[in-house]
Parts: sequence; C-alpha cells; structure tokens
Amino acid sequence: MQNIQDKVVVITGASSGLGEAAARLLAAEGAKLVLGARRLDRLQALAAELNLGDSAAVETDVTDFEQVKVLVDHAVATHGRIDVILNNAGLMPHSLLERGKVEDWDRMIDVNLKGTLYGIGAALPHMTRQKSGHIINVSSVAGHKVRQTSAVYAATKTAVRVISEGLRMEMKPHNVRVTVISPGAVESELADSITEPDVKKNIDAFYEANAIPASTFANMVAFAMSQPADVDINEILFRPTSQEL
Repeated sequence: MQNIQDKVVVITGASSGLGEAAARLLAAEGAKLVLGARRLDRLQALAAELNLGDSAAVETDVTDFEQVKVLVDHAVATHGRIDVILNNAGLMPHSLLERGKVEDWDRMIDVNLKGTLYGIGAALPHMTRQKSGHIINVSSVAGHKVRQTSAVYAATKTAVRVISEGLRMEMKPHNVRVTVISPGAVESELADSITEPDVKKNIDAFYEANAIPASTFANMVAFAMSQPADVDINEILFRPTSQEL
C-alpha cells in the first residue's frame, strides 16, 4: 500500500463496521485519522486503541451540516490539511413501501444522502484551496440493483453514485479525486437499523450466509487511496463470491 503514510483522513460512521475497519487499516498504514460518529464513547475507545491521540475522536451527527463542518475543520486545524474524507455513515432500515415507514424513509435520506452531501460540502472548501484531495463516498450494491423492501435505501445509494459522478467532473480543475465504493454483504451493524421484524429476519439470514469481513471494505478504501496522484479510481463494486444479487 503506497501513498497512505501521513495522509490526513476524516472518516464518518467510524464507531463500528466499515468505518471502524477502515480506521484500523489506515492507522496501521500510518495515516493521520480524525474519526466522527454519534457514539463518542466507542470513538474514544477506538482512538485510544489505535494510539491516535485525544483529538482524533469528534462526536458527529452527519444529519447536521454544522457538526460535519466542525469535524472537517477540526482535522484541518489539527493537521493543517485534509487529504481524504470517507463519507461512510449510513443505515438500512428496509421495509415494504406499503407499510408506510415514513420515519425510516426520512432517516435514510438524512443519513445516507444528506450526510454524504454534508461531508462533501464540508471538505470541498479545503480541498479546492489546497488543489488536492480525495473524496470517497459509500454507495452499495443496492445502488445498482433494487430488491423488495430496499426501494428507499436503494434510492439513497443510487443518489450517492450520481452525486459522486457529478462531483468527479466538477473537481477536475481542482485536482480532487472522487471514488464511490459499492459493497455487497459485508459484516456491519447495518441490519440492526431494520425496524420490521420479518424483514430483519430475512436480511440477517442473508448476511449470515454471505457476508464477508469488514476488512474487505477497508482494503478497497486503501486500494483507491494508494494509487499515484495521476490515477483516479472512480468506482469499486464488490460482493461476496457467494452473493447472487
């Protein structure tokens, strides 16, 4: 893994799952991390375990732009720059549309879509000024394929892909790279956000049969980050070998 040492990386949703796995790998490769999530106690424990220092954990709700801005600005104030933001925070409360789970719909739009936009919005002023940077957004296989119960989740993840492509084109004059990563079934706490017991039972069974370790996602992040400055990895779509959908 090249070009990771000393990079300043902000990760949202870093207290568990994919974000935590990415933090562990990037810390091992010498990145300077600033971690954001709502669960400050878990963030602080992870930062302590990885010897990141007291300033590496910032309580952050990605549905609040000001909190995301504080997270990113804190990274710049601490380290003098931001090289990468990994917009990873997300949730997946699948349900049938006919059940009218409006609160779940709103949460997915607020976290998965607005949260990604807020991360982009907070990082861009710094990256365009630096004339360098890398924005990594997390979509999903659901951003490529829709299944029953996943319509709203798939819509938010499709939107992340579309926003990432628009951003990629806009950032060419500023030398900012853009990557969207679309995982399949990877071990995380995503299924814990499902509020419908019958849907959760099915998704849990699917993950139990197919899910691969979160470290797999971390490897994809590191691969995109480690490319030479003149190489922009725009999209990574990966699944467990056993996953048909």
